Amino acid sequence: MRSVAALGGNALLRRGEPPTAENQRRNIRVAAEALAPIAQADELVITHGNGPQVGLLALQGAAGNAGEAYPLDVLDAETEGQIGYLIEQALRNVLPRERCCATLLTLIEVDPDDLAFRNPTKPIGPVYSEPDARKLETERGWRFARDGGSYRRVVASPEPKRILELDVIEMLVGHQVIVICAGGGGIPTVRRDDGRLIGVEAVIDKDRASALLAREIGADALLLLTDVNAVETHWGEPETRRIRRISPDDIRQYRFAEGSMAPKVAAACDFVEATGGKAGIGGLEDASAILAGDAGTLIAGGATEAVYWD
Repeated sequence: MRSVAALGGNALLRRGEPPTAENQRRNIRVAAEALAPIAQADELVITHGNGPQVGLLALQGAAGNAGEAYPLDVLDAETEGQIGYLIEQALRNVLPRERCCATLLTLIEVDPDDLAFRNPTKPIGPVYSEPDARKLETERGWRFARDGGSYRRVVASPEPKRILELDVIEMLVGHQVIVICAGGGGIPTVRRDDGRLIGVEAVIDKDRASALLAREIGADALLLLTDVNAVETHWGEPETRRIRRISPDDIRQYRFAEGSMAPKVAAACDFVEATGGKAGIGGLEDASAILAGDAGTLIAGGATEAVYWD
């Protein structure tokens, strides 16, 4: 069995936690321990988000001299190496020594005319109060959107079209290597008319990139691991229910928050409909249980009736 597990950026650096290396190491150790049984039994590819981390790097860069801050594609590459290193180290500490791991910087091609460049929706960085967000909008020209009771910076999140390192990923997986790739949704790249590749100011949604990767490598399962334990209908309202198992058609009837659960549900449905496989959404520590249908939300075809936990 071949699985792709996508680790959410907000699960690797949880909301409200100081953005320290030690906090990320602790959360990544939880992820490594949860993924170890899957890694030992099956072929595994790991992706991860970078929303909090890339936003923090952008914030640090903005504190320097004007014009010296690195663009988002470079920051995407930095976080892909940073988080990939931490994941690989944690996995090597819980797996047998003969089990090989590799972290791969991954370029993902996007359409330069994607409407997402005019309508940023991807939240990055820390949360702000409304007055602080409005001040930063004025001072730095950043865009903000509501995130719960606070605000976060939002940037363009174009649709991933092509994974440029796909052949390398398939080769490594075929040799039983656990591959950590497409981190932060990959490094957003466009191809010019002359054939040259250039990076662009964006952060690709890692769930959509992970679904594309899972389809392209013929994965049987896609796991979208985050900081909530299941998908909830009518989130935040009295009639909310936690979904245990559901079909793509049924779950598409509900509305979910953009920049949060909506892209996870969309990515999961797209994968299931395209491949006939299964997709799970839930807590980082429940990876194996989600795959078995014993935790989180499992989206699969053929379900005649939705099943809820409550």
